Amino acid sequence: MPIQLSRRGFIASTASLIALHPFSAHAAANQVHLRIMETTDLHVHVYPYDYYADKAIDTVGLSRTASLIEAIRAESTNSILLDNGDFLQGNPMGDYIAYERGMKPGDMHPVIAAMNTLGFDASTLGNHEFNYGLNFLTNSVAGASFPVVSANIAKNQGASAREDETLLPPYVILERMLTDGAGAAHPIKIGIIGFVPPQVMNWDRKHLEGNVQARDIVAAAQAFVPEMKEKGAELIIALCHSGIGAAAHSDGMENAAIPLAAVDGIDAILTGHSHLVFPSKTFEGREGLDNAAGTISGKPGVMGGFWGSHMGLIDLMLERDGNSWRIAGHTAEARPISKRNEDRSITALVEDNAAVLASVQLEHDATLAYVRRAVGKTDAPLHSYFALVADDPSVQVVSNAQMWYVEQQLAGTDYAGLPLLSAAAPFKAGGRGGPDYYTDVPVGDVAIKNVADLYLYPNTVRAVVVTGAQVKGWLERSAGMFNQITPGGADQLLLNPDFPSYNFDVIDGVTYKIDLSQPAMFDKDGAVVAAGANRIVDLAYNGAPIDPAARFVIATNNYRASGGGAFPGADGSTVVFEAPDTNRDVLVRYIVEKGTINPSADGNWGFAPMPGTSVLFDTGPGGAQYAGAVPGVALEAAGTGEGGFARFRIAL
Repeated sequence: MPIQLSRRGFIASTASLIALHPFSAHAAANQVHLRIMETTDLHVHVYPYDYYADKAIDTVGLSRTASLIEAIRAESTNSILLDNGDFLQGNPMGDYIAYERGMKPGDMHPVIAAMNTLGFDASTLGNHEFNYGLNFLTNSVAGASFPVVSANIAKNQGASAREDETLLPPYVILERMLTDGAGAAHPIKIGIIGFVPPQVMNWDRKHLEGNVQARDIVAAAQAFVPEMKEKGAELIIALCHSGIGAAAHSDGMENAAIPLAAVDGIDAILTGHSHLVFPSKTFEGREGLDNAAGTISGKPGVMGGFWGSHMGLIDLMLERDGNSWRIAGHTAEARPISKRNEDRSITALVEDNAAVLASVQLEHDATLAYVRRAVGKTDAPLHSYFALVADDPSVQVVSNAQMWYVEQQLAGTDYAGLPLLSAAAPFKAGGRGGPDYYTDVPVGDVAIKNVADLYLYPNTVRAVVVTGAQVKGWLERSAGMFNQITPGGADQLLLNPDFPSYNFDVIDGVTYKIDLSQPAMFDKDGAVVAAGANRIVDLAYNGAPIDPAARFVIATNNYRASGGGAFPGADGSTVVFEAPDTNRDVLVRYIVEKGTINPSADGNWGFAPMPGTSVLFDTGPGGAQYAGAVPGVALEAAGTGEGGFARFRIAL
């Protein structure tokens, strides 16, 4: 009875396999069906748990992806499991290990323990593996029972890539036995090579400068792939911790999957880094891709989401051609662990793998204690009850952290001398979320889980360069939050209910007033509806009116910088810095470094005076305790609004 052996010792009888893929069912005597499984951008998400919100969730976790992996193994004649990098950093468990427990030589990192439990065949490094320094990285991967490769990071660069002293082996050639359709076993040498964006030299300069150097991804591949062929590799799989970007190659490009896949000798490509799914509608009509066929530059390719949300899967039909193998057919897909229903609820599609959970149980429990423990203190309450009517501490602390981080990242660059501003919006500010949907962290200890209140989304930090005129346009767009107010009128409703609070950006570093007597320049979707409107008045930098032609750096997030919300100056073309770190991670680091923060709002914006005019503003009832100390705004209780909100009157 033919059997299939993987490197983890898994044995499955071909007579008892169920739900066989068509390739397995139709493989002939000279054909082999090989299933290549991918995880990517796990970011330490082993448990299906949101440590920031301190609750279980169904959308993440290697423990869930593991169920997909084991199901594929159970129905496969031949399979291989590969990881595409970014496994050591990205959630509070990663920070707990790095900042609290540490990684001494011989220690086992929990995500490596989970990967060992699943029996990975190989992995590569992602850019986030470098976040905690080289010693942490090397001590962590030393515990892997599988090879970890990286071809374009060198401790010492030679005259060519082949002469580099790489930080880790550039590639590995795995010797495997594959079973064909008739049950006969055949040897094969599978080459695995890995790549990381060369931008790590900027993103983690403090750890890497003077210690390692990075080569262009495609150049490294062009050097090492022929060498792999020379050493007998019959099938070469590229682990590309680099996103799907432009089709044409340019030196040092960050998202190089398409030109990398085009390198002669690469047979299949597993990609990631950008936290997207391929094949998917996201990539329809892109040059160099065939979304229906699941190919990148004509080669089978896949990108399996992030945080364990999907398992990437490439099915290859390999056919014996003389003394070599050729790909006679393939399919590619990314299988999800959950689905979002029409009512926005989530349904889990798989259950947890108990062995994977058990492998990190102690670290999971320790992480829970870590996120519930104070990491800093605040001298001012962090609440968002009045974030839509006055400069607000919950928005201020995000802006402070963004400016702190971007200033460090731009040091020594061409943009270091430009004025630095920061744009941030209140995410939890009532609205459709209801009267309890507000940030409210009292004076005193700040725990990591409180950061979820301050920054809801896993955005990453971006910086854009804009003109003074675009700064004003950005603020005009934000000012669509408010209805037009008639001077002299009483108790007019202030907020436009169709305008989401996450599009109400406050820009710190400048001062300005909002003239509510003017119409909004933009509608809720960002289209210009009143080109001559002028709600933003007295806009100044360092006390002087802003020069419309002056250049400014604005620290923001990837959503805004890439065009989210349709803000002037933020359409993706003005980005000068793309951080590898999330805004939440930066906020945690800021609080840890400062120890005690004092994010009291600095009152850099407010409403232009309108004598004899009043407006009504609804907020959560919990805001009543803070109503007497909101800077620049005179608030008066005005009863109860609809849906359980508290109503306040503001005299303009």
